[in-house]
Amino acid sequence: MRAFVAFGANLPSRAGDPIATFHAVIAELEASGVRVLAKSRLFQTPAFPEGSGPDYINACIEIETDQSAQAVLDMLHDVEARFGRVRKTRWAERGVDLDLIAVGERVLPDEATLLRWIEMDIETQMRDAPLTLTLPHPRLQDRAFVLIPFADVAPDWRHPVLGLTVKEMCAVLPESEKSAIIAVNQP
Repeated sequence: MRAFVAFGANLPSRAGDPIATFHAVIAELEASGVRVLAKSRLFQTPAFPEGSGPDYINACIEIETDQSAQAVLDMLHDVEARFGRVRKTRWAERGVDLDLIAVGERVLPDEATLLRWIEMDIETQMRDAPLTLTLPHPRLQDRAFVLIPFADVAPDWRHPVLGLTVKEMCAVLPESEKSAIIAVNQP
């Protein structure tokens, strides 16, 4: 199956700074049995929510695997743990964050649940997290720091519920949010 993973980091991990962590995560994913099909450029992005810490390095990774969506999510959490991630509070600073943002056109657990999370107000989002794997990621369409890297690897991927491509979702975001996402020059 083809899946998309969002990478984010704004603190060092056991691999080093966020850019070194990204490259180490790619190697770790490949060692875990997934095939990395594509990687976006790296982007410097403001912390979300605003003022919650240093800027992030964000990217998107396209992978292929025979594992189930839940098994991929579990593997991503294992990779995070190997890099020192400890989940204490929601949307906290971190040395690595790997989010499963889409698996093909799958909708999990069902369309009604996904729509409830998509339509949820920001205060509830900051307090609550889904108890089951929810795909596509319910905040995907709202976040420039996810969509701009996603557009690097799959601009024509279409959201199975909203019916919009990554490129179309990105186009409707406020210009102020998009202009804050800056490609990082790498050595």
